[in-house]
Amino acid sequence: MEMHTTPAIQPEKGWRVWWRLTRPHTLTAGFVPVLIGTALAYQYTSIHFGLFFAMLLASLLIQTATNMFNEYFDYVRGLDTEHSVGIGGAIVRNGIKPKTVLSLAFALCGISVLLGVYICMQSSWWIAAIGTLGMIAGYLYTGGPKPIAYTPFGELTSGLFMGLIIILISFYIQTEFITTTSVLISIPISILIGSILLANNIRDLDGDKENGRKTLAILLGRENAIRFLQGMFIVSYAWVTALVLFQIASPWLLIVFLSVPKAVKAVKGFIGKTKPIQMMPAMKATAQTNTIFGFLLSIGLFISYFL
Repeated sequence: MEMHTTPAIQPEKGWRVWWRLTRPHTLTAGFVPVLIGTALAYQYTSIHFGLFFAMLLASLLIQTATNMFNEYFDYVRGLDTEHSVGIGGAIVRNGIKPKTVLSLAFALCGISVLLGVYICMQSSWWIAAIGTLGMIAGYLYTGGPKPIAYTPFGELTSGLFMGLIIILISFYIQTEFITTTSVLISIPISILIGSILLANNIRDLDGDKENGRKTLAILLGRENAIRFLQGMFIVSYAWVTALVLFQIASPWLLIVFLSVPKAVKAVKGFIGKTKPIQMMPAMKATAQTNTIFGFLLSIGLFISYFL
């Protein structure tokens, strides 16, 4: 959701319109969990790359479809205008027809279903039920009579479905079982994915409040929401540290601390800012923290298997 009284952003042209429609800064929430789940599986089995790429593409398509549902329903409810700040706005600024956006979102879900059939044929049909729940959650995030995005549960929902569940599915389709370690290592990634949404809601706090939303950022207030975001970062790093101290995970996972400067930049980027445009760099840094943290975690896992 992106509604603010700021100068209009110049419309994109050509392929950039469609690229913007995918909201690329959020796609990190699609590929990082698949990478982590696959890296965890490598300890137990050789990687089935067909399943890996199918899962990766399905995850990215579902994330993109969710973004398009968001774009469509924010427009329908009058929350997006040509003055909106953010990565969205393809309908209001670039003239893409609302029905085109909605149809494209459903088409991406359809492709995901086909990929899901392949994944199920190679692993378990229980994956179909879980995948269906994920797509329903993506639609209900901004669709339906009571959108999840309008409640304080958006961060929890995104972290659960785009973090924990995708990591465990990615792990399971390779190994055909789940371990306690795979669940525990998925927690910090789930938190960081939730932080991306929280950062978005901190930026949109004033506009969301005007339009009747009751997001976590609104309930906490701007300053407390920033502190909560900082706490999410701290818990993520502390969680990995605890896994190492209790010998649940390899010390190589501490390589994730190389991403700390980006997390610090994200928090500092919000402090003292009130205008949405001023907070865009902080939002970007939050998404980058998830990306870098996830890649480093994967590297740490692979290194620990070889050494």
